[in-house]
Amino acid sequence: MINYNPKEWFTFIFRIHKADTVRKLFPMFVALSIYSGIVAWLELEVWKLSDKNELKNITLMYGLLGFVISLLLVFRTNTAYDRWWEGRRQWGTLVNSSRNLAMKIQAILPVENTADRAFFRVMIPNFAFSLKNHLRKTYLHEEMEAIPGAEPLHTDISKHVPNQLSQQIITRTMELYRSGQITGDQLILLNNELQTFADVCGACERIRNTPIPFSYSVFIKKFIFFYVMSMPFGYVFSLGYLIIPMIVFVFFVLASLELIAEEIEDPFGNDANDLPLDSICGNIRLHVSELL
Repeated sequence: MINYNPKEWFTFIFRIHKADTVRKLFPMFVALSIYSGIVAWLELEVWKLSDKNELKNITLMYGLLGFVISLLLVFRTNTAYDRWWEGRRQWGTLVNSSRNLAMKIQAILPVENTADRAFFRVMIPNFAFSLKNHLRKTYLHEEMEAIPGAEPLHTDISKHVPNQLSQQIITRTMELYRSGQITGDQLILLNNELQTFADVCGACERIRNTPIPFSYSVFIKKFIFFYVMSMPFGYVFSLGYLIIPMIVFVFFVLASLELIAEEIEDPFGNDANDLPLDSICGNIRLHVSELL
């Protein structure tokens, strides 16, 4: 995720970073410039169409179509941003639940019970890292910290790793209850945080595994394509060769909105505008280690 100062917006105009849509769309800018120039040359120089030609009337439909496409793109970007913000809310919930669970374990367990404290100090952050890797469909073993004085952590990466770690945390909690180290009331107190882990995992999987419907996304792309490609035929009569920069600018605005929506609708990846999951997981490990 890109960190920036929103008050220094003027510098953004002249700076092109790796997430800027200009870099991604530049080949299309060149192609559209050539296409618009050819259309303008044919209509003005080869065919020598007059200002009264019927093609000029094509511009009449762009008022209505512009309104329609703006509504579609607003809905598209709002839907994508809702998914991005929902993902951030879920990870914020995971951060809070991890801290709360660590504070409650710190308060409940006796000071001399260093083994169980070490278990929770390691496993709570491990769950966050495993969820991050699960959402990115990767597995980085070096991020999984081992429990001091215990056997190395074993997980079957062919299965659901966050579920395995969550199950181990719940199993250890129930063992503490059965051994009498925590009471029934204290178990109820811990249950909300333990359940939140699975809830956050399920909510993030819902976002990742349910993209925008294919037909809707394809329709917007086709709409933008035909909208831009047909513009030169009518506007050439009033703009002449100025149609070239105008077409490029219109395409830049419309296509950029679609590209931004595509990038943020799956907020758990490694794109520049995705959520900073690495730093969030690192903060969970830092805070839990301090608390326990």
